[in-house]
Amino acid sequence: MSDTPPPIHVDAYTPPQMAALVESVGIRKADLPALQTATLGLLAGAFIAFGAMFYTLVMTGSGLGFGPARLLGGVAFSLGLILVVVGGAELFTGNSLIVMAWAGRKIGTAALLRNWTLVYAANFAGALGTVVLVYFSGLLELGGGSVGETAVAIAAGKLRLGFLEAFTRGILCNVLVCLAVWLCFAAHDVAGKILAILFPITAFVALGFEHSVANMYLIPVAMLAGAEGVSVAGFIGNLIPVTLGNIVGGGVFVALVYWLIYLYGQGQEPVATEPARDARRSGTRGSDS
Repeated sequence: MSDTPPPIHVDAYTPPQMAALVESVGIRKADLPALQTATLGLLAGAFIAFGAMFYTLVMTGSGLGFGPARLLGGVAFSLGLILVVVGGAELFTGNSLIVMAWAGRKIGTAALLRNWTLVYAANFAGALGTVVLVYFSGLLELGGGSVGETAVAIAAGKLRLGFLEAFTRGILCNVLVCLAVWLCFAAHDVAGKILAILFPITAFVALGFEHSVANMYLIPVAMLAGAEGVSVAGFIGNLIPVTLGNIVGGGVFVALVYWLIYLYGQGQEPVATEPARDARRSGTRGSDS
């Protein structure tokens, strides 16, 4: 066996290479066994909840002003997707990119919907489990209860959105989330992936867009904090349009568009050994979700 180290890559992978990688990872995600998919989904729900609770803390008592405070909160929330991509997990919003494999008829509609259903349910369970742990940890009492007050204010703002507003914010959110994941496929190392995540995720949070899995934590935690007017019906009324918007934003405006550009009716650029190895690793761990 040769002891020659693998070559060090400097240039980012090209968009055609990225498209081929996203498609291959989508096939592997669709083929993951149900238990592995659900377990990775639980992790993703908890990871996004960690980002959401970090965001809540950072937004508490901030005197930076509206824009700078939201910018800092967005940086904090980026923790969630960093944990998903680098640590390995299955996130519903990121898995909108599996549409690339579906559009190319590499997987069927049933396989696509199976993955989305399993992952969505598991994300929900992971987020709600984290809500319970946060409640009993006393985190909401930090700052003399001000963290809990922030959590209530965040949830109340989400429930004031009408259906169309929540839907369009869901579209815009997952455009940025899926672009963050897409950019991760250009990176050769962990630092590159983190940098690819940081700006799109910070932007969606600072701009007030709506992420279905984050809301699975942010609204229920406000309920446990005793928020008035934050109800199960209101939660569902928010989650439905946001989820639909997330599907359209990631599945149509990112995955389908890039499939049309790089994979539809065109020869795919050969993918080098190193990207192929990364794709296998990503598909095994459920990373780059």
